[in-house]
Amino acid sequence: MNKQTRNIIISIFVILAIITIFIGTMLSQRVKMNEGYVTGNTAGNLNNNGLFCERNGVVYFSNLYDSGCLYSMSSDGSNVKKLTSSSVTSINADDHYLYYFLDSYNSGQGLESVQRTYGIYRSDLNGKHTQCLKRGNAITLQLCGNYLYYQNFDNHNTNGTELFKMKIDKSEDKRITDYLVNPASCVDGIIYFNGTRDNHYLYALNTANDSISTVWEENVFNPVYHNGYFYFMDASANYRLCRYSPSANVVEVLTNERIDLFNVYDNYIYYQTNSETDPALKRMYTDGSNVETVVNGIYKNINITSSYVYFTAFESDTPMYRTPTYGSVYVTSFDEASQAALKNLKK
Repeated sequence: MNKQTRNIIISIFVILAIITIFIGTMLSQRVKMNEGYVTGNTAGNLNNNGLFCERNGVVYFSNLYDSGCLYSMSSDGSNVKKLTSSSVTSINADDHYLYYFLDSYNSGQGLESVQRTYGIYRSDLNGKHTQCLKRGNAITLQLCGNYLYYQNFDNHNTNGTELFKMKIDKSEDKRITDYLVNPASCVDGIIYFNGTRDNHYLYALNTANDSISTVWEENVFNPVYHNGYFYFMDASANYRLCRYSPSANVVEVLTNERIDLFNVYDNYIYYQTNSETDPALKRMYTDGSNVETVVNGIYKNINITSSYVYFTAFESDTPMYRTPTYGSVYVTSFDEASQAALKNLKK
């Protein structure tokens, strides 16, 4: 083989290597799309700021001991890892990515607290390859298939909070309606929400074509569709907790106590009562039976995973508390989160 032939062969191999690297880079940067109507988080968690999200046995959470930075852990609370250095809320997950609202201002550390970074972000499940999908304010976002539905608000928006949707690869972003729509409750491609302008009726948004229809002409608040029922706070009766069966057209009153917030998971409802004398975080079965007090006082951020229910006191984000989702009530502080935060702060 002469020198000229050898150089040609080497050049061909170099070109092929460059092409292979280029194609590999392009494929690695291509966003993996979902099949079907994947939902990013439960309605109950998102209505409680979306601080916890469970996917495939892994829990992603906003560690309030570390200024709300994103962490991951096993469902039993072990194997805690820090994923971001900025505060996150409204956490969503699919089999490939995490989606969340990130705000470096809330982290209050270093240069990021001066040069604020905020908006809707996507990252790998390990927190790597973080990308800003949209800079701006987003209150609640819910993943539905290959779109993020989110409430958007900025200081220049004269219409107030509006509903937008954005494709997860950032290729589309458009306003759906200037109506205030909470996208938290999404089931099989349908978003259920209560009206806020002329009434509090129950509505449905079909994400296949973004059409809106009326489901039920009664005043509801924070509806959650779960196992054939709509659970809601009754806006016409002092925000008591009820459930509605659309198939039987029957309403059941689960408690006559006024409540501030609630979360539904499997066969349990955890809810905060509103009382001047005896406020408490309570739980019951989804049919309203077996009412138990979890802890007396006023609490918020009720987020539920397969192993634990997490919550905080109304006046403070820490300590973070938890009790087993199933079985006997046993409230403890979320020590794994505080220990992990302390360990990271010492680095």
